[in-house]
Amino acid sequence: MAEVYLATDIGPRRELNEDVVANLGHETYVIADGMGGYAAGEVASRILADTVRDVLAEESSFDEKVLKKAILCGNDAILKKVHENPKYSGMGTTATIFHRENSVIVWAHVGDSRLYLLRNQMLKQITRDHSLVSDLVANGSITQEEARFHPKRNVITRAVGVEAELDVDTGAFSTMERDILMLCSDGLTAVLSDEDICDMILMPPGGENVAERLVRKAIEAGSHDNISAIVVKYD
Repeated sequence: MAEVYLATDIGPRRELNEDVVANLGHETYVIADGMGGYAAGEVASRILADTVRDVLAEESSFDEKVLKKAILCGNDAILKKVHENPKYSGMGTTATIFHRENSVIVWAHVGDSRLYLLRNQMLKQITRDHSLVSDLVANGSITQEEARFHPKRNVITRAVGVEAELDVDTGAFSTMERDILMLCSDGLTAVLSDEDICDMILMPPGGENVAERLVRKAIEAGSHDNISAIVVKYD
């Protein structure tokens, strides 16, 4: 069994919420953070989430290949929408999905939304950001802490719906008792450190939605973006 918490907020400085978070059923969860003018980001993230739901509905079991296929179908659907209506040109979205089956987590990922694992009070980022600052951290040019405040921290290097060819990261790992998984958009991680996130999740719930607690903390910390999170606590 699992406790599932979802929350999304437009944030204090945005006119639209371009994030989509969804519990797709069958222990499958998705987050998408759209981008593009004229409300196009909102369109892109919704197309991605709806397409993923439709593709997975046709499958009897989910592995890395199936999740990758779902994101690639979302990529095709967004590009088709742009072809039909050029005003949406330039729109795109992140996409991060995970599914639990037989005590194994499988995941697929594009962009800078994140999948985290909290195990034994230690928080680990599972996905790697497809972003300029992530590349700079990887090559040693800046530290992880410097990346949070870098002027180009919002520049992503890979997104769904931008090009016909798309690389999708995938992976899998075994779960343990009391594992906690979290999907979140960069509106949360831009202002909260891993320590902040860990503290918020481990705080006694008191009947409170843990995802809403994280989103509220990000707003208090000054996030300028849409903010979304899905937290799944396993027995």
